[in-house]
Amino acid sequence: MSQDYVPPKVWTWDKPSGGAFASLNRPVAGATHDKDLPVGQHPFQLYSLGTPNGQKATIMLEELLEAGVSGAEYDAWMIPIMDGDQFSSGFVAINPNSKIPALVDRSGAEPVRVFESGAILMHLAEKFDMFLPRENPARAECLSWLFWQVGSAPFMGGGFGHFYHYAPTKIEYAIDRYAMETKRLFDVANRRLAESRFLAGEDYTIADIAAYPWMGAIHRGDAYGDAATFLSMHEYEHVGRWVAEIDARPGARRGRLVNRTDGLAERHDARDFDALVPTD
Repeated sequence: MSQDYVPPKVWTWDKPSGGAFASLNRPVAGATHDKDLPVGQHPFQLYSLGTPNGQKATIMLEELLEAGVSGAEYDAWMIPIMDGDQFSSGFVAINPNSKIPALVDRSGAEPVRVFESGAILMHLAEKFDMFLPRENPARAECLSWLFWQVGSAPFMGGGFGHFYHYAPTKIEYAIDRYAMETKRLFDVANRRLAESRFLAGEDYTIADIAAYPWMGAIHRGDAYGDAATFLSMHEYEHVGRWVAEIDARPGARRGRLVNRTDGLAERHDARDFDALVPTD
């Protein structure tokens, strides 16, 4: 293991970080440029990208619409993070952390901003009384698994995904550290799903909607190059069963297509899917 780097007593930002995200990384918050966000006609305005965190919001909205909740109609606007659009003044105003997804709920008298994917799921679930149990212990179980996912995502993405796939230098220690944690998290889910149809029990909830985009992408082999082989995803058969069941849900299928260059860059109407998804 290389011992070349010795951390200074005080870290300073005096050189680019390197790698795929070098032009975006900086140790300060706030806007870098002025730009207003577009606003459509629907009650919900989503500003996002079709990453796993972004898919949580679009899957939730599409699941609500699939269930007949017409009040959940939304406009989805793409935020190209590699272009730095998340640092615009308009985006920072609705998410000071400059991360997708961010939602503006315009269904009431005053617009309400909601940022962080878990908060968006809870906001929509509580607003429409769907996909989140009302009473304990079912409610506590759902929220526990929701926040398990929120806490685990950085290990899979910023940890394993970054050092295995994106980092300009392959560091054995970092890859081993985050591969171990990612496999442990899959084992947690696999053990749970061996005894339960969904993460929070026998009903599909926001816990599943949160975990599915991350775990599904890795298990299917859609994320981080050959990560599915590297992590031996075949070992997690119960996760695979769960992923396949959610893959088949129309709302989840549509939600995975939104804010993607290979799907719908923007979504403003249910008919936007007609050219992409065959009707049943």
